[in-house]
Parts: sequence; structure tokens; C-alpha cells
Amino acid sequence: MDRSQIVHENFLRRVAAGDLPDGPSPSGPLTAGQAVQLYRSGCLTRALDLASRRMQAAGEGFYTIGSSGHEGMAAVAAALRPTDMAFLHYRDAAFQIERANQVPGQSITWDMLLSFACSSDDPISGGRHKVLGSKALNIPPQTSTIASHLPKAVGAAYSIGLARRVRPEHRVLPDDAIVMCSFGDASANHSTAQGAINTSCWTAYQKVPLPVLWVCEDNGIGISTRTPSGWIAASFSARPDLAYFACDGLDIYQTYRVAREAADYVRQRRKPAFLHIRTVRLYGHAGADVQTAYMTRAEVEADEANDPLLHTVRLLGEAGALEREAALAIYEQTLARVERVRAEAVTRPRLNTASEVMASLIPPRRTHAPGNGPSAEDRAAAFGPDLKAMESPQIMSRCINWALTDLMLEHREIALMGEDIGTKGGVYGVTQKLVARFGKARVIDTLLDEQSILGLALGMAHNGFIPMPEIQFLAYYHNAEDQIRGEGATLPFFSNGQFTNPMVLRIAGLGYQKGFGGHFHNDNSFAALRDVPGVILCCPSNGADAARLLRECVRLAREEQRLVVFLEPIALYPMRDLNEPGDGLWLRHYPDPSQRIGFGEVTTHGEGTDLAIVSYANGLHLSLQAQKRLAAQGIAARVIDLHWLNPLPEDALVTAIGDAAKVLVVDETRRTGGLAEALVALLTERTDKPVARHVAQDSFIPTGPAYAATMPSLDSIVAAALSLAGAEA
Repeated sequence: MDRSQIVHENFLRRVAAGDLPDGPSPSGPLTAGQAVQLYRSGCLTRALDLASRRMQAAGEGFYTIGSSGHEGMAAVAAALRPTDMAFLHYRDAAFQIERANQVPGQSITWDMLLSFACSSDDPISGGRHKVLGSKALNIPPQTSTIASHLPKAVGAAYSIGLARRVRPEHRVLPDDAIVMCSFGDASANHSTAQGAINTSCWTAYQKVPLPVLWVCEDNGIGISTRTPSGWIAASFSARPDLAYFACDGLDIYQTYRVAREAADYVRQRRKPAFLHIRTVRLYGHAGADVQTAYMTRAEVEADEANDPLLHTVRLLGEAGALEREAALAIYEQTLARVERVRAEAVTRPRLNTASEVMASLIPPRRTHAPGNGPSAEDRAAAFGPDLKAMESPQIMSRCINWALTDLMLEHREIALMGEDIGTKGGVYGVTQKLVARFGKARVIDTLLDEQSILGLALGMAHNGFIPMPEIQFLAYYHNAEDQIRGEGATLPFFSNGQFTNPMVLRIAGLGYQKGFGGHFHNDNSFAALRDVPGVILCCPSNGADAARLLRECVRLAREEQRLVVFLEPIALYPMRDLNEPGDGLWLRHYPDPSQRIGFGEVTTHGEGTDLAIVSYANGLHLSLQAQKRLAAQGIAARVIDLHWLNPLPEDALVTAIGDAAKVLVVDETRRTGGLAEALVALLTERTDKPVARHVAQDSFIPTGPAYAATMPSLDSIVAAALSLAGAEA
């Protein structure tokens, strides 16, 4: 017999017989009415778990991971406010059910069964996944990536304090809100969880408000691997600036009391706390998991004997809140109601086409109060003598710095965060003076943890801010890639566009840096960014374009709620010259703050018809040098700056190529997985012109004199162009 059915029949039998587990007497502030309500939420949790398994067996549902054994989380929900944002563990159906009782107008049974059925009517994901989450309940949906939601809980908590001083137009959380984030005992060991909790302690240690409540649901096992007894308490009970609370999740009275104490501590002191809740796991990990493959029958039956609903029936009886017979009736009535609703939910429509599935990849636009840019007075106060310097052409790093200044003056909801960006002004000086101009609360020096940096940004975006996190080097992005892939990009997809995390992620990268290099500081592959659905990738080649593009990136984040990556070519930060040393032809005047390069626009240099060279960043710099050499050999070329690397500006590119006879793609990324692969495919599909690519080799970048040996050079670009044009070198 299936274990879920065994647990069900055991419950009926034991309640009827009064065979209930022992435990402490009910105590605490939970009223009789509240206690019965928590029991009802637990019964609904159980009934939905049973229904989901039946639906999967009948082909009406597609994925099951139950919450049975974790019904005590309903008491945690009761101890919080619906205005407290909750990032939930995947076993937290009881929490969501109980929170629905706190918000009028909810139809939680119907909503969750639609999710089980993957119906397009599912109010959270629109049929894309069985996820917990609700816009009305302030519960962003979570994927099953282990512990990936913890870093953004830190960001959301930090944003509450900042929003008291700098109120974003689209603020979500009230001033007295806290953030709750739950996870399992196995997940607590994940580096992402450890990093996020450490970040919360590190922040609180510096007296920075961070009202986050960590909730560890300890059922003693992660799939099949046991958590050592006492490990969670030993690991988290003595951390600096982290208050530790513990309770037995089988006892709703104790859990409510302790959870309220923990929540009150966080709310009043604006400091993090850790709530350690004992739970049990019934039915195994998920789906068809057979616990007896890795647990003894005695161990399985011991957990089942500790069924939280049995404990609750005993506690309600001892408190005089509900007799056994009435408790049994509520349980059976709940099962019957769920079955009636299930029969209707499975008839609702599902997604059928690719376009339907993909409809939520791109977030919806949102309205903003119109702005006229920063005032002359504000600019004068912020820039000081830099205003005079704007009269002269500048290097790219300075133009980016000035663009950031103008943007932060105009949009108070913009905040920067990253390693060394404040006091030091960044590794390459790009963020110099910004902390003096805008303060440490908006220019945040973070600890050395890329996951925490991106999580901070993701969480702040939940509360109406436009974060602009910085990753020092492209190679370091891979330490935290899942924050963008598994959290950032998936959020609108799995919430049907209801939750978004607009931001502009700045990353210094690419190659050709002479004095400081090697792969870790000069990674020339951004394939991991290009293959994430919904992410926009932008890359400038000169200072003026960098400013114009950065403004468009911020507009995309503010108005269209997009997640944008702004890739800054390190080697071009200080670049001054183009063709000859001292010519100063790569310097640019800082453009007026009103100027932008629109999303999907390209820039064409020259009108040559023999050849079109398509490139970006360092490749663009080299290609313009090559253009001059080619002209001397009778080859008239035009050079096209892509700007937008994902999605590719297809229409604009084809138009820019125009009447050019042939096309050469110059790509500084690697042959395998590089941008040129997509460009050649595009041009082959959209044009009938001969196309060739000139790319970097499949190699990491070395330190030392050979820093550029694996990538396109001026000479090699000229040779490739002449070969394609049919001319002799």
C-alpha cells in the first residue's frame, strides 16, 4: 500500500480510537479559534497532498512534492503579517494556506489545485510549474534550485530600511515589514544558504538594519541523506548577530508562541533571527520516492507515528478547543471538498503552444511618473569640477562614471552594490566619487561573495528599487550564475509576469588587457549570459556610446522591468587612441543626459559596399583600424557596432549591412559557443551574402606577453577580410 494511504488510514483509525501521541500540554497565546484554524489549514495541506498524488497517478497532475509533516508552518504564518514578504521552502503549502486566511477574497484550494493540474488558469504560474506563490499573499514563487532564494531575502530585508530614506515609486513593503525565508535542514548546508546567512550576520554586525527571519524546517533528512543529530543547532545557535529560536513544529501552540517571539525580535530590533523548527517528512521526498529503499521500515513508521495532525488533535482536545469527533469530521469534510474542487480543476485549460509558454518570459511594462532628468543645480553640486572636464573628450571609464551619476541623480530608486565600489571607487576607478555623492546606503560596499551581491540586487528589486550590482570580473560571475539563471530570469516566467526583478548588472570583462590579466581577469566568454531566456546583454565600445547605452539599460529596467547585463570591456576603459599612439581618436565627449542608443539599434561606421565587418567592443576598435588598412588596399568596408548581444538586433543589423557584398563577423569570444555562431546562423538565414567569421581560439587567456595571442588581432582581421573579399594580402 502507498505510504500516503497508510498515513491517511492510520489517522482515521487513531483519532477514532483516541490513540494519540504523547507530548506537552498546550500553552501559549494561541486562542481556541486560532488553534482550530491552524488545524483546518493542516487538514487542507494533507488533503491537497493526497489529491496531488491521485492526480499524478491518473495523468491529471504532473509533479508532486508534498508538505505533509510540515503542517506546523501554518503556525509560523499566523505569527507573521501578510505584509511580510515570504520566500518559501517547497514544503510550505501550510504556510501559504494559512496566510490566505489572513487576506480576504482568496480561493486557496482552487488556486493550488489549478497549479497541480498545470492549468493555464493557475493564478501564479499560468500553468508553467507547480510552485508555491501568490501576488496577493506577498509570496514570490520559488524554483527548486537549492537555497537559491536565500540571498534575495537579504536584499529584500535591506531594502526596507533604505526605503524609509529613499522611497521608490513602486515600493511594496511597509516600513515595519520583515522578510521571512524558509528552507530545509539539508539546504542549510548549501554554500548559497551559508553565504546568505553569513551576509545577514555580517550586515547586522555593522549595525545596518536587516529584518530577516530565517526559518529552518528540520525533518532530519535531505532526500536520502540524514542530517547529523544536533547539527543545525550546533551550526546556527551561536552565530554572531543572529538570534536563535527553536521549537517543535509538531506542537502548534509552542510553534506559534516561539515564532511570534522570533518575529517580534526581528520586527522590533531590525536584526536577523534563526527559527529552528522540528518537523517530520511523510511520504518520502517527492513523487514515487520509496523511503524504504534507504530507511528501515521502523524508521518510516516512527515518523508516521509522529504525524503532526495527530499531535494537533490531542492538543486541541486538551485545550478544550475541539473534540476528537469534530476534528475527524473536519478532516473528512476537507478531503471531500478538495475532491469536488479537483474534479473541476482538472477540466481547466492548459498551455499548448510555444508562444503560450513563452508569453511570460518578458515582464510587462509599468508606468512611471515622468522625469525631466537631473536639474542643473543638482548636477553642479554632484559633479563639481567634473562639469568643466566634460568640455574635453574622455576615456570610457569616466564617461560611465558620469552616466551613473546622472542616472542616480534622476532616479533615487537606483542603488549600486559590489565589492570595492564605494570607498575605493572600484578596481578600475569606474565608481570613484559616487559614495561621496550619494552615500553608503546607495553605493554599497559588499562582502566578497558574488551570490550575495546579486541576491542583494534581486531582493531590492522586489521592493521597487532599480539595483545596479557590479561583478568585478566576468569570470567571477560564474560563482553566482544561478542567481540570474535560476532566480532572476525565471521569476517573471514562473509568476506569469506578476513578480519581476528589474536591474542593470554591470560586469567588467573580455580580453586584450595588457598589464593585468590572465583568464580570471580577462574572460572572453559570455555564453552563460546569452543562453538565459529573457536576459538582455549590452556591450559598448567607446565612452559616449557607453553612456548612451547605460541610460537605455536603466530605462529598460525601470519602464519594462527587464533584467539587463551591461558588459564593460576592461581593455577599453582607459583607451585613448585608435590608429596611432597619441592620436586621441578613441576619446569621446560625454553626451547630453537626454541622449540614448535605443534597444535594438546598431551604429554603422562608413558606407563601404565591398565588405561589412560586424563586431563590438574590442573587436570594433580593431575593426575600425582594419577599415583604414583595407581602404589603402582598395577594399571599401563599413563597420557595424552591434551594441546589443542578446537578443541580437536582427532587423537593424540586416538593414545596416544593406548593399555590402560580403560580411565578416569579428568576434573576440571563442570559436565554440561564441557570439559568431549565432551571427553567422542569423546572416545565413536572413541574407544571401557570403559570410565568414574571425574569432578567438577555444582557449583560456594567459597572463603575460601572449595575452592576446588567442584572439583576433589587427593583422589577422585584415587578412580575414582580404581573403573574404578575394583580394591579395
